[in-house]
Amino acid sequence: MPSRLRTLNELDASGKRVLVRVDYNVPMNDGAMSDDSRLRATLPTLQHLLNRRAAVVICSHLGRPDGKVVETLRLAPIARRLSQMLDRPVATVSDCIGPEVEAAVAALRPGQALLLENLRFHPEEERNDPVFARELAALADLYVNDAFAAAHRAHASTEGVAHLLPSAAGFLMEKEVSSLSRLLQEPARPFATIIGGAKVSTKATVLEHLLQRVDALLVGGGMACTFLAAEGYEMGRSLVEKEVLPTARDFINAARQRGVSLLLPSDAVVVRELKAHAPHETVGIAEVASDQMMVDIGPDTVRQFREMLQRSRTVFWNGPLGVFEMPPFDQGTRLVAEAMAGLDAVTMVGGGETVAAVEQAGLAWRFTHVSTGGGASLEFLEGRTLPGVAALMQATT
Repeated sequence: MPSRLRTLNELDASGKRVLVRVDYNVPMNDGAMSDDSRLRATLPTLQHLLNRRAAVVICSHLGRPDGKVVETLRLAPIARRLSQMLDRPVATVSDCIGPEVEAAVAALRPGQALLLENLRFHPEEERNDPVFARELAALADLYVNDAFAAAHRAHASTEGVAHLLPSAAGFLMEKEVSSLSRLLQEPARPFATIIGGAKVSTKATVLEHLLQRVDALLVGGGMACTFLAAEGYEMGRSLVEKEVLPTARDFINAARQRGVSLLLPSDAVVVRELKAHAPHETVGIAEVASDQMMVDIGPDTVRQFREMLQRSRTVFWNGPLGVFEMPPFDQGTRLVAEAMAGLDAVTMVGGGETVAAVEQAGLAWRFTHVSTGGGASLEFLEGRTLPGVAALMQATT
């Protein structure tokens, strides 16, 4: 029997207590967050519930405290920023279960919000402990999961609670699942995918899955070095995963057999020392010296990528195309981001570093969808069942 995602609009939250799982696993620096994009992404769901006079109990994890209380991973700074964004107070408590929490939830009035303490201070969260899930569920009448980035984890707050309360996907979760499903099921063609990042080994499964669906694959970043080495190029001191060279060769052959246009870098920015603003030059791929390493795609590669993108009607991008955190080796990533942002096409970006790159360039608003999902996005595109999504599905006739 087919199934579909239960959505927030199907829940009558008026006057109810609603437990909302979000993913506020944000970068923190000396007690302050350096990027609040994950908070902003959940605002539509929270405002929808608050406007309907729901009492909203928000829960999230932060970092990897390994089941212990870690003072630097408390959520109070997040609550302060969220209060500003929602233009109303967001209360906090020192735990996520127990008498203090129960009293704070009982005191919540319609239209008020409370942020529970870091879920991962309890080891039971990651174990999907049924008793812990029941304690969380007892805090509310309804459950909303808006944490797509954590949906690939079968934890108590992402999977267990969904079976204990009337539940639905928040607007962010709904948008993530809908947008990524379009890539797998009905992309407008030609469909091009840009894949970057350091290693082939971490993305081999998603590459194999996408290869069956795309018309063009554009490869950059460190993983391009492994593909180029598989084609017989000497890559000097560049990152090459020698153990996956056979896999890379098989992938290249499969792309050719399927008629997929596979674009590998034709030129590269190279250095002899990996540091910001190191002396560098641009060389053809066949000219990388034995003491050099590739740190970015070159201008001819950017030109070829642009030409392919201009012919595409759907584009998905995951992974930076160079060492973008070290200027000026962010040029290739930035130029391709600008080209992609200017397309008259469905454009989607996924993966933390790629999202950070388009955010830094001020281009995120020009893309059809910028995924907050990180690893969950890739697992979804690999065709895996995400426990946090599966728990929100309902049968249809």
